Order: sequence, then C-alpha cells, then structure tokens
Amino acid sequence: MVRGQGKAAGPTGGSREAAGSAGGSREAAGSAGGSREAAGSAGGSREAVPAPVRRGRGSRPTIGDVAALAQVSKATVSFVINDRPGVSPQARRRVLDAIDQLGWQPNAGARALSTKRSQTLGLVIRRPPELLSTDPFFLQFVAGIETGLAPLGYALVLQVVPDEETERQAYERLARDGRVDGVFLTDLRTDDPRPALVTELGIGALIVGPPQAGSRVPALGVDDGSGVRRAVGHLRSLGHRWIGHVCGAAGYVHTQARLDAWRSALADAGLPEIPPVAADFTGAAGARATHQLLDMDRPPTAIVYANDLMAIAGITAATNRGLRVPEDLSVVGFDDIPLADCIAPPLTTVRQDVPAWGRAAAQALVPLTEGGKFQAPALPPVEFVVRASTAPPRT
Repeated sequence: MVRGQGKAAGPTGGSREAAGSAGGSREAAGSAGGSREAAGSAGGSREAVPAPVRRGRGSRPTIGDVAALAQVSKATVSFVINDRPGVSPQARRRVLDAIDQLGWQPNAGARALSTKRSQTLGLVIRRPPELLSTDPFFLQFVAGIETGLAPLGYALVLQVVPDEETERQAYERLARDGRVDGVFLTDLRTDDPRPALVTELGIGALIVGPPQAGSRVPALGVDDGSGVRRAVGHLRSLGHRWIGHVCGAAGYVHTQARLDAWRSALADAGLPEIPPVAADFTGAAGARATHQLLDMDRPPTAIVYANDLMAIAGITAATNRGLRVPEDLSVVGFDDIPLADCIAPPLTTVRQDVPAWGRAAAQALVPLTEGGKFQAPALPPVEFVVRASTAPPRT
C-alpha cells in the first residue's frame, strides 16, 4: 500500500519534491533561463525551497542556508547576488535580509563563472628591481589602488617584468586566461605600444598619466610640469641663475614632461640652460649625475631632481665633496616621499598625493570594466613644499 500510494502521488507531487529537495529540474531551469523563477517570485507564491540545515558551531553559512532562511530556491539567491531580473521585490528583500543575518559571502570563483567576470584588475610594472625596492612611490600608489578596490569587492594582480617582450606576453596572458577585467597602464613611454595592445586584446584599461595622442584609452594624471616650474621660480626668487637638472630615465613621458617644464621655466625667466644629466630614478644614478654636474667648469648653484630619491642621494654626494646644503648648493626633489622631511636638511620638493591618485585610478577603472562611461575624478593638484634644502646662493 505504501508503494502504491507513493506511485499515485508521484505525478502530482513527486517531481516537485525531487526538484525542491535535490536542487533538480525546476531549479536548474530557473538558473538557466529564469522563466520559472520569475513566475514564482512575481506571483508571490512560495517556491520549492531547500530544508533548513543545522550547522555546527564555527561552520560557514552557505547559499543553501540563505535560500532556506529566505524561503526561496538557491537559484533565486543566485539571481539576486548577480543583480539579474526575474525576482519579485519581496523575494529580493528576503534574500538580502537573510544574507545580512547570516553574514554570508558569495564564493568569488562561483560568481566569476556566473558573471564571466574576475572582479580583479591588473598592474604590470616594468622597472628595475633595485628601484622598486627603494622608491616609496610604487608602494604608495599600490596602497592607494587597494584602498579604492576593496570597498568595490575587487582585487589587484601585480606583476613585475624585466623587459618589453615579457611585458607584452604578460598582457597577452592576462587577456587569454581571463584573469583580469581591466589593467592600469603606468609609466607611460613615448610611442608606448601598450594602449594599442590592450585595445587589440579587448582588455579595459586606464592610463595613469597624461593621455596618449590618438589612443582611445582614457587617462588620469596630474600636471608634473607645474611642480617643476614652481621649483625653478622658487630658486629664481632666491637669486639663483645657474640651475641644473637631473632627469629620470629616458623614454618616459613624465621624464620628458619634467625636462620640458625645466627648460621652459628657465627660458621664461631669462636664465641660461645647463646641459641636463640623465639618470634612472635610483639613488646611485642620482649621486653619479650630481658629481657630473658639480664637476663642470661652472657648477650649478641649485639642482632640480626628477624624484626625491635622487635628490637625497645628491645631497649626500655634495656633502661628501665638502659642500654644504643649502649654503653652497640648493636641492629640490619631486614626490615628497615620507623620508623627505626626515633627512638633514629637510628636502624642498614637489608634493604629489600618490595614494589619492591610486585610489582615484581604481575608482575610475572599475566602472569602465563594467560598461560605464569614463568619468575622471578630481585629483589633488601638485604642491610645492619649501623646506631647508634651498637658500639664496653665496655672493
């Protein structure tokens, strides 16, 4: 009799029970197309739901627990967390309340499979390891990106590469494997191939710096040149007429921008131009460039450096030659790294709010990868910070 009653009940209730308890045909159909879920949710009737699960102390809640508490199917929970249509407002509210009550977090891997998104952005850096290990700029910038991504549920993939070929392969691999939804393009170079490359690969991207002519990749940067012009103006107001410049690595857009600003500021002030000395942003190169300038028949009375690290090394190089800073040589840096006001004498420099720049870049790139329009956030302007490393020249 029991078997006979079970068979008789099967056509009317058996398939529904199987779908509700095992997550079977009805739920699978809802996950794929949404029509049955939509009908159930929109009509207000209760769906076939998984039975509540008793969980041991310390165990993590699951999507099944959320579904049971909200009295919906697991497919409906999936629709809600992926912001898909087909769920009634009442059911959506119950799901969200259950998520809050249980403290449930969707599995990132499963969500990526559902949305075809990784919730990850990439940053490929091509710089010498010795510079990355000593220059605080990169750490501050990455920290800014992370603080911008964390509230949005995104993560950062960072890769350091030694040369252009490895760099190209890194972008191709990121695109092929679908590991990132977008990338930051930093340290833009003159005639940089990366904007065209990521466009060809179909990766969303943001240039961190000035825009590239002819590129469709949006850009977010600050005016490097204004800081250098203010540095030259400050030195000129102190009475300096022989002002040298230690450049960054050749080929970078920001290196050229700072060099051009130094030259134009000298020309505007009617001052002679000393041949600039190229370096590579490292302390060792900054020291060598300083010695080269000071070995001139007529050495400069002031030097503007392309970053703080080289300026600090320049102060050491000058001191080792028996010169006093700022009495015999005025020194100006660029970036205002945390060490700048801790050295003797404290460094006059151009300040960039690097963490804010990184945070703004993250907040600008995420909407781009989600199909939104680029809206450049306002960045703090560069500031000129006068400290004790500059003074009037000796008469």
